[in-house]
Amino acid sequence: MVASQEQIADEPRYAFEQYSSFEEWKKAAKPALVKTLGLNHWLALPRRPIVPETLWMRENDLGTIEKLRFETEPGETAFAYLCLPKHAEKPYRTFLCLQGHSTGMHNSIAVEWMDEITLKKTEGDRDFAIACMKRGLAAVCLEQRAMGERGTSPERAPSCYEPSTAMLLYNRTMLAARIYDVDRVIDLLSNRPELDLHVLGIMGNSGGGTTAMFAGALLDRITHVMPSCSFSSFHDSIGSMYHCICNFVPGLLLYGESADVVGLAAPKPMVIVNGRFDPIFPIDAANRQFERLRRIYKAAGKEDNCVHVIGDGEHRFYADIAWNAMERFL
Repeated sequence: MVASQEQIADEPRYAFEQYSSFEEWKKAAKPALVKTLGLNHWLALPRRPIVPETLWMRENDLGTIEKLRFETEPGETAFAYLCLPKHAEKPYRTFLCLQGHSTGMHNSIAVEWMDEITLKKTEGDRDFAIACMKRGLAAVCLEQRAMGERGTSPERAPSCYEPSTAMLLYNRTMLAARIYDVDRVIDLLSNRPELDLHVLGIMGNSGGGTTAMFAGALLDRITHVMPSCSFSSFHDSIGSMYHCICNFVPGLLLYGESADVVGLAAPKPMVIVNGRFDPIFPIDAANRQFERLRRIYKAAGKEDNCVHVIGDGEHRFYADIAWNAMERFL
């Protein structure tokens, strides 16, 4: 059957299989993804020095946690916890930790959001910073745009809809803004001599995993990537059921599929985490895309740097199997 002009127009333009080599594909696909996301707007902004303000600093059994407030661009205030482990030698290997649609980054240090002092049990292994510090890693927990303290809800619930749709009017996306914030946090960290940025990982679950996938693919200073419950097929996940609008990028499926995004991170160590029964990021589609991702890593000469771990549960992080896979790269 001869394909119609409409079918041809809807084929992905930067699918890896359409190129003769990894190098040729990456050279073409990376700037195309930056443009598709609308990230060029933020990358063109003047890089003003980041001057963080310390809001508080506390010690616990695992080390020191410092809460910072800073601007990533004029008028855009961000918050982060810098968590330094007590039982490790400086400079510390570091992971950026991103929460998904929840009340925010306080979950990463397992405290209540209303006071940031009262300890809480964080479900689904989402206490990312605690897990990092236990392993002798520094953690930087960034509050994502339109979530937590950066949301508009008085209860700090995710409030992505209005800012995401407003950005679309300018051919920009919330995802691009979040990637830019990650890039600016790395600028901030580069002035902290106690951190070893030769090992700078990024991790997150759900909406945090989505930012981790794209930032790990596009930001060269990130060295290790561990997204959770965000990798499947774009068509079979965000394109087939209800998801928050902050996941959507106009033209994304004309660019390619999830493997064509995440593969841009190659040859960086990559641990993909999925839940076998995750209803919104289907595992069968994730497995198919991971096979494509393995082929991309093989073409980059580092097939073993790409690992897929699957937890026997739904939409959550799986700390034990994820860290067991990642630690061999550290």
